[in-house]
Amino acid sequence: MNVFRKPLADCVPELVATARGEKAATLVIKNASLVNVCSGEILRGMNIGVQGSRIAYVGKTIDHMVGERTQVIDAAGAYAAPGLLDGHCHIESTQLTVTEFARAVLPLGTTGGFFDAHEIANVFGLKGIRHMLEEARTTPLAAYMQVASCVPSAGSEFETAGAALGPEEVAEAFGWGHDVIALGEVMNFPGVVYGDEKMIGEIQATLRAGRVADGHFTWPADDWRLPVYAAAGVTGDHECVTPEDVIERVRLGMYAKMRRGSAWHDVAETIKAHTESGLDTRRMMLVTDDRSSESLRDEGHMNFVLRHAIAQGVKPVTAFQMATINTAERFGVARDVGSITPGSFADIILLDGNLADVNVAMTIAAGRVAAENGRMTVSLPGYEYPDEVLHSVHVSKPAVPDDFIIHAPIESGTVRTRVIEVRENHVETAERVVSLPVSGHRLAVGGGDGLCKIAVIERHKGTGGRSVGVVSNIGFHKPAAIAMTVAHDSHNLLVIGNSDELMAQAANAVVAIQGGVAVVTGEGRTEFPLRIAGLMSTEPFETVAEQSAAISKALYDAGCTMNYAFMTLSLLALVVIPTLRLSDRGLVRISPEGIRIVSLFCDE
Repeated sequence: MNVFRKPLADCVPELVATARGEKAATLVIKNASLVNVCSGEILRGMNIGVQGSRIAYVGKTIDHMVGERTQVIDAAGAYAAPGLLDGHCHIESTQLTVTEFARAVLPLGTTGGFFDAHEIANVFGLKGIRHMLEEARTTPLAAYMQVASCVPSAGSEFETAGAALGPEEVAEAFGWGHDVIALGEVMNFPGVVYGDEKMIGEIQATLRAGRVADGHFTWPADDWRLPVYAAAGVTGDHECVTPEDVIERVRLGMYAKMRRGSAWHDVAETIKAHTESGLDTRRMMLVTDDRSSESLRDEGHMNFVLRHAIAQGVKPVTAFQMATINTAERFGVARDVGSITPGSFADIILLDGNLADVNVAMTIAAGRVAAENGRMTVSLPGYEYPDEVLHSVHVSKPAVPDDFIIHAPIESGTVRTRVIEVRENHVETAERVVSLPVSGHRLAVGGGDGLCKIAVIERHKGTGGRSVGVVSNIGFHKPAAIAMTVAHDSHNLLVIGNSDELMAQAANAVVAIQGGVAVVTGEGRTEFPLRIAGLMSTEPFETVAEQSAAISKALYDAGCTMNYAFMTLSLLALVVIPTLRLSDRGLVRISPEGIRIVSLFCDE
């Protein structure tokens, strides 16, 4: 149980006594312009009375519950809105621990979220999720955890993960508490549609536990299989990139999640389902999925997403609904979070200036002032991860340049080769076919053709599994390489470069620091240690943001100028998003026909 948040049933006597005026409120906010997301209106001159972690009273009169020890805040007419909720986020993708994530986002107005810990689950299974849950419970965040549904994301025949979860593990996790809220994004959507026993069993375990299932459907919006997916009980989906994606999901009774992460910018298009097609927004949500520590520092979190949605033509109060009450209702916890109403948790933000600016001046979380003027006002205890989590990178041997040789089916000439084409600010890739030169049975890549090699090396069990492919649009204009253990979703060791020598150096550097990122050029090496499962840093938020920015600069200096390039590159091993990816098992194609491993060479 979260140490800051008591169940409503335990609070009823004190809340009622406070609302009557027989017990002094612990906190009172006077003269606020209340953003009422339930009614969709702004109410001026409103007062809010808080008892402990929950709201006891909302109304015009408040003096009857002010005592000698009541903390009184005069809002002076400023807007008071519900704390913002992120409806789909992987904390690990910020490279921060839960504690440091809380320190980063509370000053930005985020007071809670629905966190799918499938990154650490792919490394440590249920143990990883449990660690993050226990840490989350020590923070003021209304942190709801989801149970990873796809570990590995698409089956062991396509990739090697560090763990495997199935229906029994899903059922077990739901027994940990009410804050284990849902089944995480069901990325193996073909498995659901075609009756895979494991996937169907996980959804059944979820429904029997009274929880909801989140989706991840990347086939076209008009594909006949979307209703099949919905029939399985999947009621929310963040893989919306067009207005049609949103429209079809909402028409089927699903919640459509529109994301504005660091490197994928889908809100501008998807929000047209409301601004141009006129659909009701009650089943639309704004989410991040995800934002790096660097972009949290430089741009913001859900406050940034709201501001962006409003700039697309969404009315401010509607945008707030899409990041508060809609999200809470989707997960069945609107009694606790998502609105400023009696009985709810006192998660409140006070805003400077215009509502559309979403300029957060103060954040109140679970009835306590947690941040003011961009700075935390409370300290958080932190969490100690065990040694096995800090030493999770196990490769069979050090990398050498020869590991990155691609052997061609001919001795010389040219061969038609499948290339992974990266798309800036998009999660999907394209499949491109290029005729590349061969000499001595070796494929020549990176000799001024703008292409790079990409390799995935198994790092969980030291099996020695490895595959090498070709990728375009990286942009390196000089010899360079990047290696990382942040390689969604199995998080093996991903290496990209145009020099076999530098690729080996980068890979070995990441192994030496037991997880993280390394960029190597002829001028030197830039490292970003991520020792917690090879995904998260042990350092404070400020340090992590600086190290993340250093990686971005190193990539930029080498010619990779993509927006938040690291976030995009980390997805190139994610074998459930179209169209072409690489895993330790080989080149994987994702299409409406399903998922399958294909040859690097077209004529084989």
